Parts: sequence; C-alpha cells; structure tokens
Amino acid sequence: MKLLLTSAGISNKSIRNALVDLLGKQIEESKALFVPTGVYPFSGGQYYAWNPIGGEAAPRMCQLGWKSMGILELSVLPSIDRDKWLPSLAQADALLVWGGDPLFISYWMQKSGLTDLLPSLPANLVYVGVSAGSIAVASIFAETYSADRSCAGSPLTSEEIVFSSDKGEIPLTFITANGMGLTKFAVIPHFEHKDHLEASSINAEIWASKLPIPVYAIDDETAIKVDDDSVEVVSEGQWKLFTPDKTMNR
Repeated sequence: MKLLLTSAGISNKSIRNALVDLLGKQIEESKALFVPTGVYPFSGGQYYAWNPIGGEAAPRMCQLGWKSMGILELSVLPSIDRDKWLPSLAQADALLVWGGDPLFISYWMQKSGLTDLLPSLPANLVYVGVSAGSIAVASIFAETYSADRSCAGSPLTSEEIVFSSDKGEIPLTFITANGMGLTKFAVIPHFEHKDHLEASSINAEIWASKLPIPVYAIDDETAIKVDDDSVEVVSEGQWKLFTPDKTMNR
C-alpha cells in the first residue's frame, strides 16, 4: 500500500514531489477524495473541516490542483449502500485524511468498513494523512488530550502524564489505542512546534516510550513516504526516530 504521512499536508516541494512519485502521475491528472471526519469532535470542528477545503490550509490539501475533488464522510457511509460510494473510492488516486482525533478516525474507519477495504483497493491509491490522519494508520498509536474525550473510539490504556516545557509542567491525559494497522510504526506529528509542546524533543521521547513499535516524530515540513515495504523520510525540517529500545536516530 502507498501512504504519505504528514503533520500539515503538502507543505513543501519535497513532500509534493513524494506525492507525485507515489501517484505515478501529476496531481493535475489525479482524482482525490477528502475525509474531514476526524476534526468534528473538537469545538469549532465544523469550521476546521472547511479550512483544508477553502481556508488557510487549502493550498496544502484540497487546492493542490487536483483533476477532481470529492468528500468522503466516514460517519454516513454505514447508512448508505456500499455500491453507491465504493466506485468513487475505487476510482480515486488519493484519499486525503484530515486531522482531529485519531481515535475518532480509527472508529469510523472501522465502522465504515474502510479499514478492511483499503488494502484490497487498487494498488495506485495513495493514502495521504495529516496529523491525526497520520497517527491513526499504525497498529497501535498514542495521543494526548487536555480535556475528557466524549466521542466514539475506545482506548486501550489511559493515564495522566506530566510533560515539561519552558512554560512549566503540562498535565495531559495520555491514551493508547488500536489503529488501522497499515504501518508497523507510529507517528508523532507537529514535532518541536511551538503550539504543540507535548511533541517537543523531550516529551516526544516520553510519548514514544509508551509504545512497543518504532515511532517517527515529524515536524510540519516532514513526511513519511511508504510504498509497500519501503519506508522513507522526506524532510525539509526536523524529525527523530525512536525505536522500542529507546535508541534515538537523528
């Protein structure tokens, strides 16, 4: 399967080139479907869902110059005959999965049947993840929460963790959960971002230590390019790989 896992979408030329390489043709010749589902549990989620379509993030996601663009809303798929929406998915060259809550994305991917369908779809389909859309593809993943979750998706474990920052301690709820099982590694997005202190270098190491698989921490200028068994880091920014024995590379 082909995946391009990002923090912030197609944010630079290197990531765009990686997308074109996975597609096997230019973006202008490619059809895409956009999945906004994961952002709805958040306050203002309806507005955030528009951002990658017609807002500030659109040039990094839905307005890249696609030949055609459609919306695939996961939460309605169980109530629609599969033969009404599956042909559009089978004809798509890219599935663009926006961020939000990775447990919510995982839940609706499973509920809609996409988790089981994706590996059997045409080999040319490229899964493009953004933030939580990248987190959710792993067999097991983790995420931090500053407030109680009140949406679908069941964690495996939940614990309170205090992360550190130059602004003081950051108490957060740390949840691990089963994901889609498309990769043998996990992702921490927004590495070293000023608005994501839980993903600083020090805190990302704590985060990764809770998972039994390799973990890539990637910033908004980095992507993980997966083509079947080939895994490549594409970066114009910063990233680190944490392995289960906690050895850090780069």
